[in-house]
Amino acid sequence: MALRLSSDSAAEAVLVKDTHRWCVLALLCLAVVLSLTTWFSATAITPELKAAWLLSSTIEAWLTNGVQIGFVAGALVSSLVNLPDVVRLNRLMAVSALLAAAANACLLLQPGQVGIVAARILTGVSLAGVYPPALKLVSTWFIRGRGLALGAVIGALTLGSALPHLFRALTGSLNWQSVVLAASVATLIGSTIFWFFAGEGPHPFGKAIFEPRQIGAIFGDRPLLLVNIGYLGHMWELYAMWAWLLTYARAALEVQGQPSPAFASLFTFCAIAAGVAGCLLGGVLSDRFGRSLTTAGMMIVSGLCALAIGFVFDGPLWLFVLVALVWGISVIGDSAQFSAAVTELGDRRFVGTALSVQLGLGFALTVLVIGLIPRIAGLLGGWRWAFLLLVPGPLIGAAAMLGLRRLPASTKMAGGKR
Repeated sequence: MALRLSSDSAAEAVLVKDTHRWCVLALLCLAVVLSLTTWFSATAITPELKAAWLLSSTIEAWLTNGVQIGFVAGALVSSLVNLPDVVRLNRLMAVSALLAAAANACLLLQPGQVGIVAARILTGVSLAGVYPPALKLVSTWFIRGRGLALGAVIGALTLGSALPHLFRALTGSLNWQSVVLAASVATLIGSTIFWFFAGEGPHPFGKAIFEPRQIGAIFGDRPLLLVNIGYLGHMWELYAMWAWLLTYARAALEVQGQPSPAFASLFTFCAIAAGVAGCLLGGVLSDRFGRSLTTAGMMIVSGLCALAIGFVFDGPLWLFVLVALVWGISVIGDSAQFSAAVTELGDRRFVGTALSVQLGLGFALTVLVIGLIPRIAGLLGGWRWAFLLLVPGPLIGAAAMLGLRRLPASTKMAGGKR
């Protein structure tokens, strides 16, 4: 009887512990969703800001590119000084979210073109203290089920990135300031959740130290090189699609005879938010069929969607919406797998450097593509075929991941499922 009681107690303890980690994951994802609303808060109101402040096309691109550049700078500085290893993760995320809310709220002051770019850069720097640490913190709670947990956090990033478009759709009769205010308030709530409810778990994650001297070794490692090419192909497409989909949708709906700004914002929210399902699906498929096959498949689908959406630009509306939803699911569904592949393939001595290099190169590339898209639209005389620029990225990325799958080293990934 004593043995049974002991076994029952142990089982109950495991159940309580398991339940607690899922509760922490849910709260962490909620905080990430709320905090990441600041990433595209200005992008969601680009038409209004452009009209109100007479923004040039260059400044218009900086509404998103400023965040990208700030994020890269913040992430690299954080890695150089090992900030996540010096400051408790939940406090780092809470303070960073608070700064992001403040930087975003600066838009309400109408600071002029230089000021708005500075505010967006500061927002990106702040978010570098939210998203990467969130991935590290969730790893302290999960050994079993870590892939799904990481996918959930990236899904939260996706939903948070989409929310400003929902705010715009729901406040169509109000001014643009309501969107900025909603995003800042949401981020403040996220900061509070981080501080009080997102403590670290029982499985401390090893230090991810950035050592520039090791960069050569990373590029000399063929499996890691192929993973990074795959990731760059993925990033070539992802943020440019997210950044310009609203503008593209407004142009398409006007051609289709349905020029509704509120519907365009709702459409954009649904297309980007559909990526939450993609993140979860990518985790499940990766565990079952392998990381190389899953990432390649997702990129092939997303690349074909980038090609197809131009053909349905003028309708019918249902087909235009369907292509955008499939694109939204596939464009982000493979994201978590590239980081996971680096941790599985890389030498333990430079995994931290490898992750920092991957992140820095990927987000730096997004700056280039986001800036090119409106220029391509201008050269082509309209937005219809502008997303053709995105097609080569995922197709090259898919080829790299299929090439990785043929290497013996690929068996190190996903329990040997490559």
